[in-house]
Amino acid sequence: MTETPDAYPPSPEFAAAANVDAGVYERAAQDREGFWAEQADHLHWRRRWNQVLDWSEAPVAKWFVGGRLNVAYNCVDRHVLEGRGDKVALHWEGEPGDSRTITYADLLTEVGRAANYLTSLGLTAGDRVAIYMPMIPETIVAMLACARLGLTHSLVFAGFSPTALRQRIDDAEARLVITTDGQWRRGNPAPLKEAVDEALFAHGDVPSSVEHVLVVRRVGIEVAWTEGRDLWWHETVAQTEPAHEAEAFDSEHPLFILYTSGTTGKPKGILHTSGGYLTQTAYTHRVVFDHKPETDIYWCTADVGWVTGHSYIVYGPLANGATQVLYEGTPNFPDEHRHWQIIEKYGVTIYYTAPTLVRTFMKWGRQIPDAHDLSSIRVLGSVGEPINPEAWRWYRDVIGGGTAPIVDTWWQTETGAIMISPLPGITATKPGAAMTPLPGISATVVDEEGNTVRRGETEANGYLVLDEPWPAMLRGIWGDMERYRATYWERFAAQGWYFAGDGAKLDVNGDLWVLGRVDDVMNVSGHRISTAEVESALVGHSGVAEAAVVGATDETTGQGIVAFVILSADATDTGAAMVKELEAEVAREISPIARPREIHVVPELPKTRSGKIMRRLLRDVAEGRELGDTSTLVDPQVFENIRTGRSE
Repeated sequence: MTETPDAYPPSPEFAAAANVDAGVYERAAQDREGFWAEQADHLHWRRRWNQVLDWSEAPVAKWFVGGRLNVAYNCVDRHVLEGRGDKVALHWEGEPGDSRTITYADLLTEVGRAANYLTSLGLTAGDRVAIYMPMIPETIVAMLACARLGLTHSLVFAGFSPTALRQRIDDAEARLVITTDGQWRRGNPAPLKEAVDEALFAHGDVPSSVEHVLVVRRVGIEVAWTEGRDLWWHETVAQTEPAHEAEAFDSEHPLFILYTSGTTGKPKGILHTSGGYLTQTAYTHRVVFDHKPETDIYWCTADVGWVTGHSYIVYGPLANGATQVLYEGTPNFPDEHRHWQIIEKYGVTIYYTAPTLVRTFMKWGRQIPDAHDLSSIRVLGSVGEPINPEAWRWYRDVIGGGTAPIVDTWWQTETGAIMISPLPGITATKPGAAMTPLPGISATVVDEEGNTVRRGETEANGYLVLDEPWPAMLRGIWGDMERYRATYWERFAAQGWYFAGDGAKLDVNGDLWVLGRVDDVMNVSGHRISTAEVESALVGHSGVAEAAVVGATDETTGQGIVAFVILSADATDTGAAMVKELEAEVAREISPIARPREIHVVPELPKTRSGKIMRRLLRDVAEGRELGDTSTLVDPQVFENIRTGRSE
């Protein structure tokens, strides 16, 4: 039996003022549907639902059946109508140092203008809009305008390549793309409109579904212009009448599609709907961060192009009337003090970031945050991957002054909202542990056969499954319900459980520890990238005959991408120049995030008799471990050849 890890209970003062008490777990367990109805009642419904949950068509859920609401009305209008129009919604900080303060009344005006203009373009509820933008207020305005009109938005991270953008536009059949002329990156303007043009012309004679490209001027660079298709935001949206009446939509109306990596290499369009998603994001934002709208200044450092940005920059916080910071740039421009200067400037009280960034801060040294007054911080959050205990303690001691509780949150693009996390006023947290499912959420750890793994068992690592439906759950994969069933529900179909793709264990106290991905998806700095995607980009190069990619442990990014490639007979270069070319190819095809940490040119790859590449063994090689069982290989000698190939 392992020794119980140390725990950090909340202070009595924090616990006494917390938004929820310890009894919330039991209340939620006794009447789960009643509990979720109570959470949904925090929102404004044009028509109340007649059934909390319909699970009769599992694995597709319907929540708050028959209810009608408008997501944007809940995030903006109601706060203004309730007399809080002067409250700051966004403290926006641009990378070059420009800033804007946007109140809820300002936000309502901007969203109304955008909604009216999108309507004038002929867009109607159910149409899809692709948004390819950096961290500027207009990105949030565009999302909310879509939500207001019942348009389904598909945000594409502004670091993705034109190829990746086109793939997502085509899959969703988007009628409109909203973008910017460019974005600031470490003091330099990087083009974005140019990438959109490249994406739309990428397939030669194959026309795109896109009718218009709406462009925000951000960096002031020259852009190519297609008359009749391209439109400037400042000449259109900004000149449009702001008054707009929000229409209510069904609780299950599609809100957004967000693409995430799949094991096949083709991104999966995760579909989220309105009522259940907004209920759970607002609830989790309120209780996990102990958010007090009157006094808190909240900052989630994620990019809005990822699910964390959707749920914990846009929908959850704005539904709760939060005042938050939105920062455009990188954490080290113009230097490594930038985040701490922003926290001081705005008096940030809740700071939500990724373990990768915490480990980067550790590398830079505590003298940097120590030079700033961070005493306003009262809650710290972690998201994107499991946080290692050393980084957890550093985060609490250095950034949280040794007192701020840390909420280490586990959830996914597919879950829509936080599922497993400490509650800061209740939980005695353990460094590195996700702790326990939130009230209203049910999760368990099981073995290969679906048997429950008992707490504290030696070698009792298992699979994390969700055994009850939850309001913010995905409603499918866009255009591919078979893939939805196969990916998430096939593994434990007999039990009807959702398989998260993560390994987990329970400690002697029954607290849950997430161990990371068990499928062929890598977690690099909180970004999910499939091995198949990177392999596809590599073999797309004429000099590569075959490729195998694995995620290897990396102390900063969680996992680093390591590739093993066999060159084709007509490869003109077999050395360092080829490796550099392949790295650039992956960055160009997918994103710089996907650039491999290492590429090894090898004479052959380890394969089973059925022809399957043994990535498990390649991971052993990449991490410098003794090889696991090699008995199923056609040729165990292959590893000697790989080592020879690597050493040359």
